[in-house]
Amino acid sequence: MISTFFSKSKPIHYIVVSTILLVVFVWARLNLIREDFHVWGVIEEMALFSICLFSVFLFDFFVSRNKLTKKNSYNIVLFVLFFAILPETVLSAKILMANVFVLLSLRRLISLRTQKNIKKKLFDAAFWVVIATLFYAWSAVFIILVFVALVTYAITDVKNYLIPFIGVATAGVLVASYVSVTNLETSKLISSVFDYSLDYSALNSKQIIVGSTILLSFGLWSLFYYVKNIKSQKKTYRPSFKLIIMAAILGLLIVIFAPTKNGSEFLFLFAPLSIIITNYIEVITEKWFKETLLLALIVAPVAMLLL
Repeated sequence: MISTFFSKSKPIHYIVVSTILLVVFVWARLNLIREDFHVWGVIEEMALFSICLFSVFLFDFFVSRNKLTKKNSYNIVLFVLFFAILPETVLSAKILMANVFVLLSLRRLISLRTQKNIKKKLFDAAFWVVIATLFYAWSAVFIILVFVALVTYAITDVKNYLIPFIGVATAGVLVASYVSVTNLETSKLISSVFDYSLDYSALNSKQIIVGSTILLSFGLWSLFYYVKNIKSQKKTYRPSFKLIIMAAILGLLIVIFAPTKNGSEFLFLFAPLSIIITNYIEVITEKWFKETLLLALIVAPVAMLLL
């Protein structure tokens, strides 16, 4: 049974999810690979796949390290299945890179629960968000998460509220260097942060409509149980679970206001929704229902190919 197989964290699970991710990556980018089939093109595709795979393992690392789920592999299975449900998310190299840096920032913020090295973690979190913004301007909204973390973890020292600004300023120096080297117009870089669109016509395809509906409906349904389950968590872990909800809200804001809508912007929802849905799966007592839920997520990408 699927639920039984992934109910414990095992090394073989990493092989399974890596294989699934590889199949999805090759299938989604096959046309691009054909158009640019040469040695350097293949190397670039391998590097891009490595980034996808790294994001999965990075996600699994901070989830298990901070006990955001129980000791199982549902979280990484869901994370990779979301790629299969919305394969458009592997088409943008810039968004894939931005998501990795957002995950690095989220990792540092979640680890604030230990109340150790607070200043360093806040600096790193803000720094990584700015680096993510270099690749995808709307990643900047995750800077809000840094200040939400300060409030959520009840960090009252006023000096700590200044640390994120120092992190932003430090990254700003790198941005200035980047602008200088690439001769990029500063006005274009700044304006891209404020570009937005409410035109969803680009998402009017059966695959994206069905895929996004599955993702959002499962996420919303699981959220009710997730919120209810927070009260049963240890007091020191509750802020971390609340922070995941905020991360999901910010990811949704990107989906709503992203200036260029092609499906790849849904990537920022994968991490928080994987955690939220995993927590729901863990509390399901009816084994048949748990099996049906996981089977539906596995079958959905295959069925969508026939649309």
